[in-house]
Amino acid sequence: QDNLTQVSQALAAFYAATVELGVAASVTTFTASDFGRSLSVNGDGTDHGWGGHHFVVGGAVRGQRFYGAMPSLRSDDNPNDTGFGQIIPTTALDQYAATLAAWFGVSASDIADIFPALSRFDAPNLRFLG
Repeated sequence: QDNLTQVSQALAAFYAATVELGVAASVTTFTASDFGRSLSVNGDGTDHGWGGHHFVVGGAVRGQRFYGAMPSLRSDDNPNDTGFGQIIPTTALDQYAATLAAWFGVSASDIADIFPALSRFDAPNLRFLG
């Protein structure tokens, strides 16, 4: 909890500095990881899982909302659980990364080359950046 408070305060200060400098719309801070945690406990904590939550901060972010679908956290008969508390992600890391890449100015053809799996998704750009 203390670490999350420190991260929150640091990110808020960084964002406030971009606003003060007049560059907030040109600066985006984001988390990136394909590492997640399971819902089940293994005795020492939780096991490795799939996916996880990410956040994006910046003046161009269409914020204060969730993108993707929140998976069920039920312990029994969970439709999103592959077993042992490992949740199937509802949004692909490729969609998240391609959205950031487009905002950074990567061309649509290069994005298609970099993220060939995007063609499998209805929304290859999550539109959280404007």
